[in-house]
Amino acid sequence: MNPADFAAAREQMEITLGFHIVLASIGIGLPALTLLAEWRSQRTSDPAYAALAHRWAKATGVLFAVGAVSGTVLSFEFGTLWPRFMSTYGQVFGTAFALEGIAFFIEAIFIGIYLYGWDRLSPRAHLLSGVPIVVSGLLSAFFVVTVNAWMNQPRGFRLVGGHAVDVRPLTAMFNPATPPEAVHLILASLMVCGFIVASVYAVAILRGRGDRYHRLGFAIPFTLAAVVTPFQLIVGDWAARFVSAKQPVKFAAMEDIARTRAGVPLKLPGLEIPDGLSLLLRFDPHATLQGLDSVAPADRPSTPVVHTAFDLMVALGTLLLALSAWWALTLARPTEAGVSRTLPANAGNATGQRWFFRGAAVAGVAAVVAMWAGWTVTEVGRQPWIVYGYMRTVDALNPSGGLRYGMYVVTVVYAVLIALTIAVLRRMRVTR
Repeated sequence: MNPADFAAAREQMEITLGFHIVLASIGIGLPALTLLAEWRSQRTSDPAYAALAHRWAKATGVLFAVGAVSGTVLSFEFGTLWPRFMSTYGQVFGTAFALEGIAFFIEAIFIGIYLYGWDRLSPRAHLLSGVPIVVSGLLSAFFVVTVNAWMNQPRGFRLVGGHAVDVRPLTAMFNPATPPEAVHLILASLMVCGFIVASVYAVAILRGRGDRYHRLGFAIPFTLAAVVTPFQLIVGDWAARFVSAKQPVKFAAMEDIARTRAGVPLKLPGLEIPDGLSLLLRFDPHATLQGLDSVAPADRPSTPVVHTAFDLMVALGTLLLALSAWWALTLARPTEAGVSRTLPANAGNATGQRWFFRGAAVAGVAAVVAMWAGWTVTEVGRQPWIVYGYMRTVDALNPSGGLRYGMYVVTVVYAVLIALTIAVLRRMRVTR
């Protein structure tokens, strides 16, 4: 095994997965936002809602096409970079990928119908044609997550002579990690999409475009993200408790627990609370938590990477929660006649409004970084295993060599793809 090829293969997966997961998140949330805007347009005959629905639908089409490209690249990478993983376990999780493919094609078909039928279908029929887009997008994400969950909690097979036998695809799909991972990812996707879309309109409002179109364009996605955020923190706690029970070494890396001990402190930036983590996790300040010393050094993930990513995810999630609470307090405040509550204020202070929108303008980037940090925890925290407890990542690597050259090519291609995507979206930027 060439260490340079191994590192290149992992870096290539990081680049392609990091790009694709953002597109997948937008693909889950943006169709729902589009349908909501169209429904409000039909109910109120407000041209601002109609304009938003048209623009978001076009953006959905563009990003779906780009996501199809990046998703196809990812599917090929499984075979070209990790062929031993696919040959040994492909039949175990293949059903989930097949179902994801079906959901993808349904989504593609109805996106075509929705875009082409805007002025050709009745308003009701056109609105209903968008429902399968939302449902299939959610199902597509779910089926993919079941594969990752299975990699963390492998089930549904027996390993005999290095081959998977007695395969039970549904058992593999609905493994113990599927519920927390699936819910966590779907809520994260809604957050990312909501904050990204809202950030575009927040920038426009900061530049003086405070008309109804831009304010609604901000309020709809930001409200979605703000509603989801507190639930996401609750689900995140559920997921962390699951990891502590099922993957204690990963949890030890997340919380930087070097040795197994009772009364583990809770480490916060610049602060350490004695016995805090034991109390928070087990409701017992003297509870014993497993540390990294419980396994051999070769079986430990990279603690600095996992711990830093976990802290970053939690910190950004907390900041987004605070921004969401600011928005909720703004909407709850009584307003004078003729003053819309879709424009936030801080006790009627215009300076407070600007600071809110500055925060909202960077919330999209913050949500994306938080998602990337979360996936880093999930993937790096599982190392050195590609299938937890069964196959090491290094043993799944393509032995052919020269993988680093493929990484260089993919990096250039994705840089061009990102630049072109941004250029197209900028041509569709929010203007009246």
